[in-house]
Amino acid sequence: MNKVLQFGLHSSKYVSIFELFAVLSLCSSSVKFRALGQNQTSFNKRLMSNATTPFSINNNTKGKEMMKVAAATDHNCHQMVGSKDDQKEIEAMTVQELRATLRQAYAPFLCYCFGNLDYLTYLSFTTSYGQQFTSRMESLRLAIDSLFDESSGAEIKETSSSTLSESVTIKRKIRNKEEFSSEAYGNEDGERRVKQSTEKKLKAKVSSKSEHKSLAKTGKKKSRSKEEEALLTISSKVLKTDEIISSSVQSEPWTVLAHKKPEKDWKAYNPKTMRPPPLPEGTKSVKIMTWNVNGLRALLKLESFSALQLAQRENFDVLCLQETKIQVKDVEEVKKALSDGYDHSFWSCSVSKLGYSGTAIISRIKPLSVRYGTGLSGSDHDIEGRIVTTEFDSLYLISTYVPNSGDGLKRLSYRIEEWDRTLSKYIKELEKTKPVVLTGDLNCAHEEIDIYNPAGNKRSAGFTIEERQSFRENFLDKGLVDTFRKQHPGVVGYTYWGYRHGTRKTNKGWRLDYFLVSESIAANVHDSYILPDINGSDHCPIGLILKL
Repeated sequence: MNKVLQFGLHSSKYVSIFELFAVLSLCSSSVKFRALGQNQTSFNKRLMSNATTPFSINNNTKGKEMMKVAAATDHNCHQMVGSKDDQKEIEAMTVQELRATLRQAYAPFLCYCFGNLDYLTYLSFTTSYGQQFTSRMESLRLAIDSLFDESSGAEIKETSSSTLSESVTIKRKIRNKEEFSSEAYGNEDGERRVKQSTEKKLKAKVSSKSEHKSLAKTGKKKSRSKEEEALLTISSKVLKTDEIISSSVQSEPWTVLAHKKPEKDWKAYNPKTMRPPPLPEGTKSVKIMTWNVNGLRALLKLESFSALQLAQRENFDVLCLQETKIQVKDVEEVKKALSDGYDHSFWSCSVSKLGYSGTAIISRIKPLSVRYGTGLSGSDHDIEGRIVTTEFDSLYLISTYVPNSGDGLKRLSYRIEEWDRTLSKYIKELEKTKPVVLTGDLNCAHEEIDIYNPAGNKRSAGFTIEERQSFRENFLDKGLVDTFRKQHPGVVGYTYWGYRHGTRKTNKGWRLDYFLVSESIAANVHDSYILPDINGSDHCPIGLILKL
């Protein structure tokens, strides 16, 4: 029979599902018919025998006619299937011969049943008929499984899949009719059929699963090329997306939240999305920027990006610099390199150690006055060039480079006991006449949100408990406002990344640069922002737009 099926499936004229249905069903060892009328009588008929004696069903005319057809069908079925020896005859049949035999044996019976039987008689017949169908479907499954093992064409796979799908659908319809019949007639036989139908449900599920597994196994090789093509297409799209994301992360690492212990609502600072729109035209304001350049002369020589290009891009009014590392003798030469329009520059250089520290203020606005250092009597802080103060009409601007506590925290006591206190007193003196803007590298990550790895830097310069406490007590508690943190309370934004471990690529940084303003003008701050995309130093520039 496998040969017949294989031949039929390979040929252009396939064996239909109804023909397969007929072969399997007529091969059953016994079929129980029930004609439901006024008087109900059942009879058994062995289709595999040679007997053709008609049966009577209590004067039921349609039942008698059905018995004649059944007898004729039995004779033809015996000729077609009969015993095991007759299986060889089926295997030797061509498709045409198989079709002719099926039409002769089964087609008249189908036409009669669907055309002349009343619904209850037909329903009863299909109920008992379907009981034999499940076992025959197993034979069909095995035949098709073996057919798949021998086949390699996509056409066979599609045809077999369709055949199995139709077979499963027919089984489900038959089971539904069984359940309907049993529920409608609640007798003992009906109850027995309910149990049988329940068992068949379980068998059908297992059979269906096994069919799908068989198809999956045999179809793997056939569909592998298409599946591989689809997977390759999807993979390429995913890779392209990953490349875009990876490229974006590599070029803009600050857009990804980087923190060892982030809190739930924290997010990464992105100047492209977090800056407010520009002020309306005509609004009086000042734009101030500050940058620890870590060596100004080296920065001016950079071809990729220089301080001059920063002026062109940002169009600031005032630029404050820290760690310029220039000497007094170099100031005039550096001034010549400044952009046109910034005619007012003021430089404070270290005299205690050459090429060290240094601060500056470069402005297009002419200040009312300039101070170098704190000017307080008895102060030793002014010899390192760490403070420049300019007075404008409405405020004082201080550019400062706060001393680092150093390796081993050698200067920690000097920092918190002398420097911070002296600077705090200086600011309070200035505030007596005008509000103050304090900016620069303050060398302190005030809160845990301001440093990538707070737990690992408890005793590192810039994040010790002593420095953070001093920062709060001498500046914030004295009325100065951290403008960036006020504008972005839950945002992680860094301004410094050490060269030593290449932490800028992974955004593992510190926020050491600030704009602190007097409380009286804090409400006038339009934007306090960071420009992490600007390279050239281990710090990046930060900016402040202040309405006047």
